[in-house]
Amino acid sequence: MAENVLLIGMMGSGKTTVGEALARRLDRPFHDSDAEVLARTGLSVAELFAARGEPAFRGEEKAVLAMALTSGPPAVIAVAGGAVLDPDSRRRMRQGGVVIWLRGRLDTLAQRVGRGEGRPLLESDPAGTLARLYRARRPLYASLADGVVEVDHLPASLVAERAARLARHLLGERT
Repeated sequence: MAENVLLIGMMGSGKTTVGEALARRLDRPFHDSDAEVLARTGLSVAELFAARGEPAFRGEEKAVLAMALTSGPPAVIAVAGGAVLDPDSRRRMRQGGVVIWLRGRLDTLAQRVGRGEGRPLLESDPAGTLARLYRARRPLYASLADGVVEVDHLPASLVAERAARLARHLLGERT
């Protein structure tokens, strides 16, 4: 398996939790976009939004994705939910490995993110904002995904196992 495995999806889909478990199953390093932004800037996503605004966050998000795709051995990468909005990032994802969409229904995602603490885009009207973001991003996730794993009503361990089977299958098709 020589390519990266990229997990995409909305906030609340489980990219970080599933990604960590998937990386263990595939014996690969794990990169989480939000953690990489924190390591690079010294600021959490919420702090970066507050101090420098959304455009600065999107720039950091783009930079950490590019670094994760080009440095070190093939990895599992939990891609920031909004990275799909950037055409250059979408191109990098398509070229960088197999893309798995962790797809959840809107009600599942809303339940998981709750009142949106620590999620700057959800500071006011979390459910309404999540629905608006989901409508905008869903077609982009669908266009990028090499495969989909449903997350509704499933524990992260089962989602990770399904993602591992899918990743192995997709990577096998490319060799």
